[in-house]
Amino acid sequence: MFYLSIVIPAYNEEKRIGITLSRIQKYMAEKKYNYEIIVVDDGSTDNTVLEVQKKVLTGANELKIVKNGTNKGKGFSIKNGILNSSGEYLLFSDADLSTPIEELEKLLNYIKQGYDIVIGSRSVDESDVRIHQPFYREAMGRAFNLFVKTLISMGFHDTQCGFKLFKGQAAKEIASVMKIDGFSFDVEMLYIAKMKNYKIKEAGVIWNNSPCSKVRVMSSSLDMFFSLFEIKRLHKNIH
Repeated sequence: MFYLSIVIPAYNEEKRIGITLSRIQKYMAEKKYNYEIIVVDDGSTDNTVLEVQKKVLTGANELKIVKNGTNKGKGFSIKNGILNSSGEYLLFSDADLSTPIEELEKLLNYIKQGYDIVIGSRSVDESDVRIHQPFYREAMGRAFNLFVKTLISMGFHDTQCGFKLFKGQAAKEIASVMKIDGFSFDVEMLYIAKMKNYKIKEAGVIWNNSPCSKVRVMSSSLDMFFSLFEIKRLHKNIH
């Protein structure tokens, strides 16, 4: 069993995944605890898998690849990664490291204070957004979070930041009942966690926007909006 599992969903990330893995490995080399990195390939059509395999061949024994086979979605990838992990704690991070891996320590400190889940946030006082999204993406993000607060009754300021830390047992329990494969999986995870009375902290983190987002503004936003109703329906009997 590892102290920390790091799950990274990847779809056509050949240009970034090698750099991201090197940054994480360099940072983790300074730590005393053991860890694993799980890259979940979501049916990439480029050389993403090859780039990860290069790292494995150079002796990165802590690194493994989980393959979805076909493109299933980010939510499915996160779920698959969690169910294949064995860490006491589990971090999932976007492949672009928009939130630097160094922010992990901040989240771990909150876990040590008794929280079960710590979610990185771009929208609380201590957040440090150094490179912003285009204004229309930020506006749509604020609108989506307003819908989350209204329709799902969750008081988080930012559910979509791709940097979240869980106690491993909590992550496994949540992943075992996840149903949403698309981009609104974050809301589903937090909704399940809330229903199961997990203690959640929203923590401000450093964040640098990546221009290579996979989110299609109109279609993804509509899918995410309607999925809020689906989340409540799917988990109405959860306890």
